[in-house]
Amino acid sequence: MILLLAVLATVVAGAVQRLTGLAFVLVLIGPAVLIHGPVEGVTVAVLLAVVAAVVAIPSGWRLIDWSRTRWLLGVGIAAAPFGVLVTRLLPEAALLFMISLLGIAALLAPRLGGPISAVLKGRRGAVYAGAAAGFLHASSGLSGPALAAYAVGDRWEQHRFAASAQVVFLGYGLVSVLLRGLPSAPVGEMMLLAAGTAGGILLGTLLTRVVSARVARSMMLWCAWAGVLVVLGRAFLALVG
Repeated sequence: MILLLAVLATVVAGAVQRLTGLAFVLVLIGPAVLIHGPVEGVTVAVLLAVVAAVVAIPSGWRLIDWSRTRWLLGVGIAAAPFGVLVTRLLPEAALLFMISLLGIAALLAPRLGGPISAVLKGRRGAVYAGAAAGFLHASSGLSGPALAAYAVGDRWEQHRFAASAQVVFLGYGLVSVLLRGLPSAPVGEMMLLAAGTAGGILLGTLLTRVVSARVARSMMLWCAWAGVLVVLGRAFLALVG
């Protein structure tokens, strides 16, 4: 029964990922940690996020915006080691507060106008967003808010962003797998979870035909804010715990 619920969670996470462009780990991390524990659960979620990206890329290939994607991917991978370094230097509570505040700042920037929102436009915006996303992904897995903020700030069309983000997450995910290693869960269990992930991506691909770009963009931002608030909540728990 527990494994069945985990597979169902991967289906939901995959569908949300394909629709919005992000939030796979956010949706899956709770069930994964509950079943596999805090360390193994994150490792399982990160590996399945790679599976999700691999399955999603072909269906959105013609929509990928390579000019933006290359910058987000390259700069993010370059910033990832600094994220790992910070996780080893900062106490857990301080790290979580820093991550959540960076995420909040990224999401608020497009709404503030003027020179603040201007940094999230064009190639310079891709560099800033990629650096923040790569850093956040390596330190917490929470790269979505920075990417979502850039998508809004640069007026990136939602369906093209959702397709392009899969390439970015594939690169970030492969780096994370290299840093974390493979999960120790049984191979058969991982294959079932991977199948659920693939099924969710295919379901999300079908839903893109009926869900409008405006609704998908709204869902994306809600998921990004949810991720930030979850990390902020974990920060307070770590502070008082």
